[in-house]
Amino acid sequence: MRISYDPEADVLLVVFRELPPADAVEETGGVILSYGEDGDPVSLELLHAADRGLIGPGGVQVTVQILERARANQ
Repeated sequence: MRISYDPEADVLLVVFRELPPADAVEETGGVILSYGEDGDPVSLELLHAADRGLIGPGGVQVTVQILERARANQ
């Protein structure tokens, strides 16, 4: 996963998979979700990120929590 912010465009981009998007859906409020040819999400764009308060003075802070998957046989 890759996360980047373009301050000139005020766009926060989260790339889940490094594949070209085959389709995209723009939700109300400037949220764009792009899908690959397999129908799974490829990226998420958040327009007007700083205006929404998603970008702080120090930039983007990301916390990743890894959850252990439940074992199928338990």
